[in-house]
This record gives sequence, C-alpha cells and structure tokens, in this order.
Amino acid sequence: MYVRGIRGATTVTRNDRQEILDETLALLQEIVDRNEFEPEDISSIWITMTPDLDAVFPALAIREMEGWNMVPLMCALEVPVQGSLPLCIRLMLHINTTKTQQEIRHVYLNEAKRLRPDLATS
Repeated sequence: MYVRGIRGATTVTRNDRQEILDETLALLQEIVDRNEFEPEDISSIWITMTPDLDAVFPALAIREMEGWNMVPLMCALEVPVQGSLPLCIRLMLHINTTKTQQEIRHVYLNEAKRLRPDLATS
C-alpha cells in the first residue's frame, strides 16, 4: 500500500459562502468518483483558496458530510502570485491505496481546467 496524492481544483463565480461550499463538495465528489476510495482511506486533505475568497472555510462542507468528520482537514491561503487564476479552491488529498501514480485521476473543474489542461480530462 502507498500514500498517494490526488490533486483537484475548481473555481467559483463570486466570494459567496454557499457557492464555495457547493463547489468544494462537487470537486470532492468528483475526486472520489474517479478514484473510488472511502473516507477511511484518506490520510489528510489540504485545502487552499485564493486570497479573494474569504466567505467561509471550505473544510466546513467536508466536515458535514456523513462519515467524513474524522478526516484530518487543513485550510490555507494559496500563494498570491500576480496574474494567477482568481476565485480558486484547491484540494490535495493524501490517500492510502494500492493504485499506481498512473492510475490516480486528478480533477480540475470549471475555470481551474486552465491550471492543468494535461490532467483536466483524465
């Protein structure tokens, strides 16, 4: 068994509490669907948001999911690089799995597809 990282990112249209929570859940669900794992398989989830998002902690959405309350979560501010993609939420999940690096499916939704077009459709 290995610890593998799964990356994901999405964007919202505005700094709105409900939209941030909804898009965080949509991103996480897509990561789970594409990689087929359970909350018990997760070592931790690292969450970042761009500085223009401060309406809510996106971890709140995950903590409220049934069966996910014991998953270690950490939120942080994304490095504010000039010209970077705004209104962006990023997830880095560390999971215990027997999958190879090539079998891991990273997920990029909405405008975040521009971040890694090479991985956005995998």
